[in-house]
Amino acid sequence: MYDYMKALQKRFDRQEYPELAEQIEYAHEDLRRDMDAAGRRKLLRLLDAQNALLVEAKLMSFTAGFKLAWGMAKELETDGLYSFEQEEEEHICRPAEQED
Repeated sequence: MYDYMKALQKRFDRQEYPELAEQIEYAHEDLRRDMDAAGRRKLLRLLDAQNALLVEAKLMSFTAGFKLAWGMAKELETDGLYSFEQEEEEHICRPAEQED
């Protein structure tokens, strides 16, 4: 299921934040310029760990939202599927039936 959720997320979650990406890149370059090689390695390990955590959290959030929506759909299905057209038809026909 994990792979399936990753594939669904990849297909539907297409949000991009170019301004944030640019700010991150600028800060990264600025820090990198002022650090020695050991500091750069530590920074890169930190960034890799942070990115991995972000990807995992994003996937968990997507999965939770999907499960919530799926549960709501199943619950609505047991109560009978909602139809806007049917509701409108009942709303229009109800006053006519009351007159009879």
